[in-house]
Amino acid sequence: MTTRPHPAAAPAAADAHALLSLRDVAITHLDALVATPSAVSFDVGPGEVVLVLGPSGSGKSTLALAMNGLIPHSVPATVEGAVRVAGQDAATTTTAQLATTVGMVFQDPDSQLVTGTLLDEVAFGPENLRLPVDVVLARAEAAMRRMGLWERRHDSPDVLSGGGRQRLAIACALAVGSPVLVLDEPTANLDPRGVDDVYAALRDVVAEGDRSLILVEHNLDAAIGLVERVIVLDGDGCLVADGPVDQVLRARATDLHALGVWLPTATLAALRLRDAGYPFGRLPLTPAELREALEDMPARGVASAPRPRGHDRGDVLVRVEGLRLSRGRTPILHGVDLEVAAGEFVAVVGANGAGKTTLVQAIAGVLRPPRGAVRIDGLDVRRTGTRTLSRHVGFVFQNPEHQFIATTVFDEIAHGLRAQRLGDAEVRRRTDELLARFGLADKADIHPFLLSGGQKRRLSVGTALVGGARLLVLDEPTFGQDRARADELLTLLDDLRENGTTIVVVTHDMQVVAEHADRLVVVDGGRLAADGPVAEVFSDDALIARAGLRTPPLREAFAGLRRHPELTSVARLRDLPGGAR
Repeated sequence: MTTRPHPAAAPAAADAHALLSLRDVAITHLDALVATPSAVSFDVGPGEVVLVLGPSGSGKSTLALAMNGLIPHSVPATVEGAVRVAGQDAATTTTAQLATTVGMVFQDPDSQLVTGTLLDEVAFGPENLRLPVDVVLARAEAAMRRMGLWERRHDSPDVLSGGGRQRLAIACALAVGSPVLVLDEPTANLDPRGVDDVYAALRDVVAEGDRSLILVEHNLDAAIGLVERVIVLDGDGCLVADGPVDQVLRARATDLHALGVWLPTATLAALRLRDAGYPFGRLPLTPAELREALEDMPARGVASAPRPRGHDRGDVLVRVEGLRLSRGRTPILHGVDLEVAAGEFVAVVGANGAGKTTLVQAIAGVLRPPRGAVRIDGLDVRRTGTRTLSRHVGFVFQNPEHQFIATTVFDEIAHGLRAQRLGDAEVRRRTDELLARFGLADKADIHPFLLSGGQKRRLSVGTALVGGARLLVLDEPTFGQDRARADELLTLLDDLRENGTTIVVVTHDMQVVAEHADRLVVVDGGRLAADGPVAEVFSDDALIARAGLRTPPLREAFAGLRRHPELTSVARLRDLPGGAR
């Protein structure tokens, strides 16, 4: 763990009013060959709301950890340049002192939860600041009410869903009262309603005055109404853009798209339509702006139906009958019946805590279902050994770390191939091929835990693919991915489906559902609330609202367009006219 001042770093050059100031910051993790991020400089002043974008592996989360001294004090790394927090040098100031200025909400909320009840968890930070008891309790209550958790204050964090734990982590950061709040993928585990709730709460925080927010976020459709400034890193971790939303996201959308970062769905749609001759001037960032821009354009008078989608149903591959499961004494699933045919691409959606992950884990045998409740290829999952089952179904966890067992990325992939008793040369050939396919060839010799969040996700999918199973089940496969890698992964899933693999995906991303799935299963309160073609389920507005979901952005933008009827039935970006984007 070392910190070396960069020759160009000059603390005196920082903005005297900045809460956070970075000068020529480059960070190299242990065992890493290059620094990511590299040569990053910017200031953050009071009341700013800053979005940090960049491809997976560009160093966004690493940069976030350096903002309050966790790098280098807790996470070993070499830091060049200068990070100053409220005028203090982060390299020589303790993380406890820095935390009073910069609060953190991590990508994985479990990594920062330590106590037995929600109230104790939220009170933990203010207590460690040695504040009076009445102030601690007042701060804790205010933060928990803002996150919708006050009524559950005596519950254990363990009983919360993944999204609930993320809201709890945000409440903890709010209660400390730090003037800068850094949020690393704060809505990654939230259902659409939870995303709306969190951003509504964050808008309230911003409206209060001079607290600054720094967001590392891929869900731009949710974040775009909150952020004012955008900072962009390229694949090498260099800062390539820093400015107001209009100057960066609108004016440089084409460049950012080529870089592989996420853009709002409305912006991606407009780029394609502009290629097809639709005369966009100012690019839209929201479905409402896209709709308004189209209605202001002359009608084109050309109607075209989207390309056909879906596949002929094959034989039933997965049969679920009367599935009931509980966690402890808490019932989760209540008599679920479901069939999945060979070759289908099925999306499973629902609110946090609805039972989606429990359902797919039971299907894959990660949670052992009752005897006879789940069959794959005619095999009773309950009675089938793990090695045999792995040849029929591959499972990808929501948190990739939960399935890593090797000490290098290469061996993580190779393990499944060696289990098939393949020769060393064949194992190496196929492992190298898969690593190249997932953009991990240069990471072959490092520990899986040292990968970025997006890289871990790609590795976890790769490990599930090596066995050649007919069924692939994935829990939030695009979590932590940049736009280019997410597209690559989803295209891979489409290709696997074309070649006969059955895909079951749990996701909160409704546009991913619209783009790739041909069947939608909605879980609500441990029961199936809907099961049918994607377009049919999304047309039921009452169901979507009741299940805590959200209409996909393109459907929201195009439904009922008066001047452009050729677009009204389009739900997928790939079905829009224009060049491939």
